[in-house]
Amino acid sequence: MLRHEFQPARLVTGLTALGIGGVYVLDTAGRVDVPGAWPLIALPAGLFLSGGISALYGLIHRRRRGAERPVSR
Repeated sequence: MLRHEFQPARLVTGLTALGIGGVYVLDTAGRVDVPGAWPLIALPAGLFLSGGISALYGLIHRRRRGAERPVSR
């Protein structure tokens, strides 16, 4: 199995989608009552959080990669 780089923003996006889908399954089963505006707030909030995590991870990853390079003169 090939290894790949960990991407936390994709993890947050997937968890957001699974959470919204899970709540809708519970709503269909009659366990939870979901207000109509809930997905209009939850989905953009999850995507915004994912974008922030992606930007932060990119900054951290760039700084670490820059620090590992040897300085040649």
